[in-house]
Amino acid sequence: MSNGIIRSHGFTNETLGWSAWLDVVTLDQATPEQIAVLEESHPKAKVSDYYLFLVHQPEILRQRSTAFNAIMYAPGGMSRAERELGATVVSRINGCVYCASVHAQRFEQLAKRNDVITQVFDDPHTAGTTPREQAIARFSIALTAAPDQVSTDSMRALKDAGLDETEILDLIHSVAIFAWANRLMLNLGEPVFPQQQPVAP
Repeated sequence: MSNGIIRSHGFTNETLGWSAWLDVVTLDQATPEQIAVLEESHPKAKVSDYYLFLVHQPEILRQRSTAFNAIMYAPGGMSRAERELGATVVSRINGCVYCASVHAQRFEQLAKRNDVITQVFDDPHTAGTTPREQAIARFSIALTAAPDQVSTDSMRALKDAGLDETEILDLIHSVAIFAWANRLMLNLGEPVFPQQQPVAP
């Protein structure tokens, strides 16, 4: 098991900021509906450029937050940590440094380790500390890179690794919503890195 800061191929598990390229909604000019949607979306939405931009269309943000929270946090099915692993793999494949950092941290908080995150950042195609993690990573890559090529063999590989139907559905939902989340992040702004400090080998 590894711990601490990871930096590999431009990805990191450090806490990053994010800056919008376009004008965000300022709180002093927000409508009551926009304020309400921000308050129900995320605890830090009122200070996040991401949410302050998306709230230009408050009803879409409301629906996005409802779907996202249900997919990533609903009880039952695939474990929260494994959903975060899938999200991190997708974000790595799509090149979304910000999303990868957030969901790498969430995996670490839930799983109490980051060995597989190091592997995902180094080479997601070979990542996984167990056959189950390897199957999750490979499927997440396949569904992200070539969704038209996912087949019954893809499902069989997940079943062989121990995933049941509900867990497979949870994985597909988490991979699919990050096709959306990554594209919003990648096309509306950019990550803001902390001051880089040397990391001990």
